[in-house]
This record gives sequence, structure tokens and C-alpha cells, in this order.
Amino acid sequence: MLITKLDLTGLKCPMPALKTRKALKSLTPGDRLEVHCTDPLSVIDIPNLVRETGDSVEITERAERRIVFLIKKGGGPVPLDARFSLRSWCPYVK
Repeated sequence: MLITKLDLTGLKCPMPALKTRKALKSLTPGDRLEVHCTDPLSVIDIPNLVRETGDSVEITERAERRIVFLIKKGGGPVPLDARFSLRSWCPYVK
């Protein structure tokens, strides 16, 4: 099991979700991605992204301004009819 760390502090929506999606693509099933964010919208965006990709959030921690997600890479995406598109949960993506 590999744990990859991704520091997205200071980035605003939609960048944390987009960079998390890109990082998840390079992982193999069972690997974990530790994502550090400061954008308050990431508590909505990243869990929705993870549901869409078929992965899972194992741990979410919130400190003063930092939000940390530990995401486990799953076996594949959720079927298209059972997920939300990035456009549906992040108002800045057109």
C-alpha cells in the first residue's frame, strides 16, 4: 500500500478537486492519497469527486484552517447513471 501526499493549501475551487482527480488517476487500487486543503468548499467537492470516481474517503480531519482527506483508491468509476458530474457540484466549472 502506497500513501501519496498532495498539498493543495491555498488553492480555491475548483482546483483542489481537479488536482485530486488527476492524482487519483496515477494510483493503483488499494493505494491511498492524503490531500491537504484550505478551501472550505473542499469538504463538499472532494467527497463528491470521490463518490464519482468510485474511490472512498477513509478519514477527514479538520483543524483551524486545514482540511485533510485520506482517500483510498478503489477499483474503478461508479456507473455513469449513479454519479454526479463535476459541473453539478462545483459552480465554477462550466
